[in-house]
Amino acid sequence: MLSGLFNYDNPVWRFIGKFWDVLIVNILWGICSVPVFTIGASTTAMYYVTLRLARDEDGYTFRSFFKSFKENFKQSTVIWLFFLLTGVLLAFDVYYFVRMAEPSSLRTVMISVFVAMIFVWSAMFTYVFPLQSRFYNPVKRTIFNSFFMSVRHVFSTIGMLVIDGVIVFLAFSYIPQLLIFGVALIAFFNSYLFNHIFKRYI
Repeated sequence: MLSGLFNYDNPVWRFIGKFWDVLIVNILWGICSVPVFTIGASTTAMYYVTLRLARDEDGYTFRSFFKSFKENFKQSTVIWLFFLLTGVLLAFDVYYFVRMAEPSSLRTVMISVFVAMIFVWSAMFTYVFPLQSRFYNPVKRTIFNSFFMSVRHVFSTIGMLVIDGVIVFLAFSYIPQLLIFGVALIAFFNSYLFNHIFKRYI
């Protein structure tokens, strides 16, 4: 019994080991994201590791993270800057129509349009870095695929956005201990759904 308990192939130890890896990945993501413009490469590397964890594939966390960071740096940075720019523009447009524009039917319509666009942006942003970590495509193709898959698998997309929101809410409201796992915890849970989706395209 005791030999089984201390066997590192035991499901309990494997479960604990995965969350240890998630903690390490979150630290690596935070350190490598400090320059800000590297957030794209860091997020791609994070998903490269969490997707492997979700598939129960063995590997060295540090080596896997920095391997992906290096290989995807250029494309991930271009993707990140694209989404950063479009996200800022959308946020400004919503702010303008909510706080500065005069009340009118046009204002209501424009707010609805931009809120819908932010939802689409969020859905694409959720997919784009996992796609970059898993598939080799030009930047334009990866961005298009993030839109295509987020729409085609809309229920999974909504599910991930809801799960992400719940994790953030719990971390800041009831279970602050979750904060030590940071964004890597969100990536880890999302990775199970992404692996299921990506199987159809491999």
